[in-house]
Amino acid sequence: MRYPHLQLSANPHDRTAVRRGDEEWLERRWADPRSRVLVVSGTRVRPRDGRVEWISPAEAPEGVRVLLGEHDGRAWFAVVTDVSLAQGGDPAEWTPLRGLLPGLLDDAAPAAPLVFHALGLAEWLFATRFCPRCGEPLQPRSSGHELACDNGHTQFPRTDPAVIMVVTHGEPGAEDERCLLGRQAVWPAGRYSTLAGFCEPGETLEDAVRREVLEEVGVQVGEVEYFGNQPWPLPASLMIGFIGRALTTDVRVDEREIEDARWFTRAEMKAQAEAGTLALPGGVSISRSLVEHWYGGPLPGHW
Repeated sequence: MRYPHLQLSANPHDRTAVRRGDEEWLERRWADPRSRVLVVSGTRVRPRDGRVEWISPAEAPEGVRVLLGEHDGRAWFAVVTDVSLAQGGDPAEWTPLRGLLPGLLDDAAPAAPLVFHALGLAEWLFATRFCPRCGEPLQPRSSGHELACDNGHTQFPRTDPAVIMVVTHGEPGAEDERCLLGRQAVWPAGRYSTLAGFCEPGETLEDAVRREVLEEVGVQVGEVEYFGNQPWPLPASLMIGFIGRALTTDVRVDEREIEDARWFTRAEMKAQAEAGTLALPGGVSISRSLVEHWYGGPLPGHW
């Protein structure tokens, strides 16, 4: 089956990292009217008709010029300005990445990886102003992919690995096999999702799965199988999907991150999703792909 989250990773661009310091090449591409630019104010963009708007370099404002790479025979850039551009106009016109996700699935739109690349870097540039080693101001270089201070300390964009897992119990494929989903207290009634959490220093991804499940719902996990991954720059994560096999089934939620967690058979999941009493994650997320992979096909309804 085709997994929904792969739509946001399809058709990636050539990042042309070797060109990030090639000023002559960069100026030629910037002067080319076929090149496209995404304007980012702080960490927000201004879409047009629900789609991300790409403009020519001649139309772009001043800001940090970021080389994204090459795609479809042209160069792609982002210009990261400060937040004043968005603040000076109608704030409702400027949208964070989460609000852009539906438009990124449009076949007529440029590849979503270009937008993920641009906004992931914009978030890092916005949040990283001073050197963590000496406190001196940081300045961008290498087409926005490095930050350096006057003392010679260099910072690079960070990506935080996060595990996300569907936990199962029972004979795989059996009628009584169950999967475990949880919910947070702030979510609307009926909304459930896979469990997730960040990997800690010195920890394997598989052990992060076991630790997070035990901490959040009190269930012990044994075998952990890799499923897939999804860039998720909200603000700087890589979601790494797993299938975990439960060794225990008693649920004890931590009541801090997780308000409730429940086991679902396939029949229960289908019936409740069709009735609208169970709302599963949206199709663009790897969480949805994990659930439908375990279920064996598409399910109705989503957040």
